[in-house]
Amino acid sequence: MTVYAVGATAIILTILPFLKFGMWWVRIGDFPRLQIAFLCLATTILSILLFEFPLETIETIFLLGLIACALYQLYCVLPYLPFYPKQVQTSRSPLDENTIKLLIFNVFIENRQSAKLLQAVEKLDPDVILLAEPDERWVREVAALEKSYPYTVLYPLDNAYGMALYSRLELDSPQLNFFIEDDIPSIITGVKLKSGKTINLYCLHPRPPVPTESNRSNERDAELLFVGRMINERDEPTITAGDFNDVAWSRTTKLFQKISGLLDPRVGRGLYTSFHAKYPILRFPLDHVFHSNHFRLAELRRLPSLGSDHFPIFIALSYESDAEQAQEEPVATPEDEREAVETIIETLEMIEAEEAENEKAQKRDI
Repeated sequence: MTVYAVGATAIILTILPFLKFGMWWVRIGDFPRLQIAFLCLATTILSILLFEFPLETIETIFLLGLIACALYQLYCVLPYLPFYPKQVQTSRSPLDENTIKLLIFNVFIENRQSAKLLQAVEKLDPDVILLAEPDERWVREVAALEKSYPYTVLYPLDNAYGMALYSRLELDSPQLNFFIEDDIPSIITGVKLKSGKTINLYCLHPRPPVPTESNRSNERDAELLFVGRMINERDEPTITAGDFNDVAWSRTTKLFQKISGLLDPRVGRGLYTSFHAKYPILRFPLDHVFHSNHFRLAELRRLPSLGSDHFPIFIALSYESDAEQAQEEPVATPEDEREAVETIIETLEMIEAEEAENEKAQKRDI
């Protein structure tokens, strides 16, 4: 019975993400694709050893279901294996005035090892640093960054959704936004490369669909798709970075890519799992850098732990005049566009209805 229970759990977790519902217990199946695949394969091998041949009908169906689920899960992560065709070409140009080096790091608000971050910055020498989750203490402890990175957007919060952007490159019209939720900020800014070319940078950290944060993924999905539509409308050299609290292979992230037209430099290079830093068996790629086809990849690394539950990600992108013609961007179908718009509208209506209900409840309590 234990074999059946484990196998059934793996099969259910495989099926759940096909349902277009935002509840956390549905969306949770998006994350451990690789882990579920190994669980299916291990259960298949164990079942073959335990079952008696010839197999009964229920045993045959069970084994075929496990094998089908394992193959599907591996199919989902296939694009992030090194032998898969790369979505982003490798730059052959030297690092020059058209290169931008970006360090993104979810610091984990309870992490006390800020000195490690300062050491990593000194070693890597990035042009732009994006921190997720900083509170006032974190901003205070890394204030030395402002000497070398004079252009900043600092919005520390105690709710683990603060953001801090440090840049040695000039920022053009930086904006702090609250697109979907009033306590979840994002940053949009132009960044002037050393060559004088201005590119767009979108910094995001939506709320995750986990019981301790939110019982649903609707707000996260709506924010990603809302920003994706903004990017598509501008059709300019763009980089989007941050802790998306979603995996690279999820339906929402894939839809975000198609709506925005942005490329994923990890495709054909590796998983670059960034969370959870302390539990190797439970690691997923949650921290992302997507970019328009105006860039080629010069460098991409997952850095060693700096005390957070996330690993930092370092990336160097080269803006090259011929890259746009050489790299095909994802394209959204009319169905994709409709799904994105419906997700955004339904989420905003849901939030508005809940706020109205809360106001009524407060009036009743007075």
